[in-house]
Amino acid sequence: MRDVTESYGTIVIGGGQAGLATGYHLQRQGQDFVILDASERIGDAWRNRWDSLRLFTPARYNGLPGMAFPAPGHYYPSKDDMADYLEAYAERFDLAVRTGIRVNGLSRHGNRFLVTAEGPSTDSGPALRFAAENVVVATGAYHCPQVPAFAPELDPEIVQLHSSDYQRPSQLQEGAVLVVGAANSGAEIALELSQSHRTWLSGRHPGSEPARPGSALGRLITPLMWFVFSHVLNVKTPIGRKLRPKFLEMGGVPLARVRPADLQAAGVERVYARTVGVQDGQPVLEDGRALDVANVVWCTGFRSDFDWINLPIFDDDGEPVHERGVVPAAPGLYFVGLFFQSALASVLVGGVGRDAAYIAGAIAGRSPVTRSGQARSGTRHDVRVA
Repeated sequence: MRDVTESYGTIVIGGGQAGLATGYHLQRQGQDFVILDASERIGDAWRNRWDSLRLFTPARYNGLPGMAFPAPGHYYPSKDDMADYLEAYAERFDLAVRTGIRVNGLSRHGNRFLVTAEGPSTDSGPALRFAAENVVVATGAYHCPQVPAFAPELDPEIVQLHSSDYQRPSQLQEGAVLVVGAANSGAEIALELSQSHRTWLSGRHPGSEPARPGSALGRLITPLMWFVFSHVLNVKTPIGRKLRPKFLEMGGVPLARVRPADLQAAGVERVYARTVGVQDGQPVLEDGRALDVANVVWCTGFRSDFDWINLPIFDDDGEPVHERGVVPAAPGLYFVGLFFQSALASVLVGGVGRDAAYIAGAIAGRSPVTRSGQARSGTRHDVRVA
């Protein structure tokens, strides 16, 4: 039996801000491409986050290439604002996005890449197959929710949620809650939960940004911080190259909106000891205290998941080896949206466009504009492979 494989010049895996920005630049160059996204609707990765979430950067720094964010410059968008913006962006530029397509394999097939996926039509039929000269992995820097290995040992009566599943306080049962992880997500969720639950927040203090988003001082220094994040802390500068490994190890940034004083004023019981185990079904801190709680929210971050990429491109930690998103070991393979890909701003919505432009330029240098020079992005070519 021979399977039909759809063929494109470039396949972009992931339809979030990184994938859409890449698609914008590929389209401007006349490249033949398609964007595959697992969500049913563009922007769902944002829509599914917790209800009260707002971005830490104002609207003027949240636009993608070619389209400013439709809000006053000092407005801090909600997660639904951002989701709607991404959907409108794809529509405005008529980007070739196919939703509901979950990629589960990437390998080489001769001189081309082979992408396998599951979609709405694969329940009763063969897996979807795509081939391309170039592939851009734009699935972002954060994939699989990470929780401690001892989490299953907690009393089964305790409600456990990872921050990726948390949406609102009503998901928790009555009784105290322990929020594990004190970076931005943990601090914001703990502050919200303190209004209805006795709340502990466990973890080291990651430091605080010099000004709150939206404050008078914040408005004054935000342009300076954006310049530093984009043009100083990048792989081209000595200080950027020196600090990049430290930021990668830290995996996050200082507190933006919430301050330790806010947590104290709200009655959050701040413990700087880490949560390290279980005793009699209850979480235990590294100072030996066991906390009697009814709920635990794990704000313990994410780990990368590139197990579906069947290519020898990873280091000992399972991270792709790349140069500004270009993978030397696999010509034609690229990444966009990684943490500190080229600068500290790379992982921010407004910072991903520069990396997308760089990768699209690399693809154009490798793959000339389509034969006619006028092919529409996302043109489907059906080929058959054994």
